[in-house]
Amino acid sequence: MLRPGLTEPGGGSPRRGVLRTALVQATGDFGASGYPRYEGEGVQADIDPRTRTVEAVTVDGAELPYGWVAQLADG
Repeated sequence: MLRPGLTEPGGGSPRRGVLRTALVQATGDFGASGYPRYEGEGVQADIDPRTRTVEAVTVDGAELPYGWVAQLADG
């Protein structure tokens, strides 16, 4: 899931909502982070299988836009 991670003006709580979802699958390669590389639906990411941390995300070939966060969805 890709969602906004910026706070509202005036220091409010982070905005909510999902901006994009993507089903990704392991490629069998490892990314620059050393974690397994996953790809699918225009998204590439390195994911730590132990902590579920998402690193080195690109969306449609570009870096994850500033203020967005990537996280694994349960299920």
